[in-house]
Amino acid sequence: MNELPLVLVLAAGLNSCIGNILLKWSRTSMPADAGLLDKFLSVGFIGGLAFYGINIILFAKALDSMEVSIAYPILAGSGFAMLAAASYYIFGEPFHLHKWIGLALVLAGVVFLARGS
Repeated sequence: MNELPLVLVLAAGLNSCIGNILLKWSRTSMPADAGLLDKFLSVGFIGGLAFYGINIILFAKALDSMEVSIAYPILAGSGFAMLAAASYYIFGEPFHLHKWIGLALVLAGVVFLARGS
């Protein structure tokens, strides 16, 4: 079995995670009274858009040989898992028991979907 589509989907999930982190950073690093143009031309916002774009390219390539009904849940689940951990370490967002349980369920679903392909 060719593992490249799964690797592409996971790489797309990583790019989605990075894009979300940059988007959040762009919002928290700007002064509250920053203008609209400043907010949308910030390094974090533009960087987030770039990583979202890479996400789409990688995901589209994975769909060449992978079912979308399998690929998308893996993309979303892996992106969520990476984002939950990254937001805890980078922004100090809380990571309580309910998030651990939810993360475990998401990861279990990703494993089942990946093995089902």
